[in-house]
Amino acid sequence: MDLKAIVLDIDGTLLNDQKEISPRTRKSLLKAQEAGIKVVLASGRPISAMERFSKELKMEQHHGLLLSYNGACVTDCATNETLFSQSMSDEVGMEILAHLANFEVKPMVAHKDYMYVNNVYDCMITAPPHGLKNIIEYESRSGNFKLCEVDNLAEFVHFPLHKILVAGEPEYLEENWKEIMLPFEGRVSGYFSAPFYFEFTDKGIDKAFALDKSLQPLGISSENVISFGDGENDTSIIAYAGVGVAMGNAIDALKASANEITLSNNEDGIAHMLERYL
Repeated sequence: MDLKAIVLDIDGTLLNDQKEISPRTRKSLLKAQEAGIKVVLASGRPISAMERFSKELKMEQHHGLLLSYNGACVTDCATNETLFSQSMSDEVGMEILAHLANFEVKPMVAHKDYMYVNNVYDCMITAPPHGLKNIIEYESRSGNFKLCEVDNLAEFVHFPLHKILVAGEPEYLEENWKEIMLPFEGRVSGYFSAPFYFEFTDKGIDKAFALDKSLQPLGISSENVISFGDGENDTSIIAYAGVGVAMGNAIDALKASANEITLSNNEDGIAHMLERYL
């Protein structure tokens, strides 16, 4: 394989369960970049929640890419140049947020320095495998956002959104996601990024779409790419890549569609696989 790019989901893939990049995985990715291979972090996270990992991997020295909001935005680490960006329209975002008010979920939207929510105290959900989690605190702190309460998000959001994040109890989301998505079929993209997260982006947006838009101008084709992931929102990059690798901790559907299955995120699964190619 003529390997030119390594594409990595972050949570459950690049990071172990302590939310850290292990020394072995870091070493393998630094070695790859020194050999001229581009590293791309592809996540549902906002850019502000990805930058500390790109710095840890020294991606700014090698023009690594940050693919944020599940593919709605792509940024060059070295120049901070936006290579691709596609938001939902104000109108669609407002419609989705109005619809979400009918369900027992916690919508979150980020804009500039703030993350907007209905109630900062309505914040606890069950987040397997860790149990109860303050999901609003986690999202705001990981993205370095200030928090702001808004009673009616649909009336407040008069700006384009790269993503609407919906948190909820896993069983409730599993039972209700089709009804949540139904009015917007064919108008936006919607998918799970974790059992307790359902996310909306603009129509056609996924990680692979943004990846192709960003890599093709650099002369990197899909057959030159190896991708790693663990969740439903990684399906597109696993299918896109010349070699799509599911982590050992990935959902069964992703494992079934992958070319390879490696060890888990807690067992240096990325390094284990890359050592075969480098």
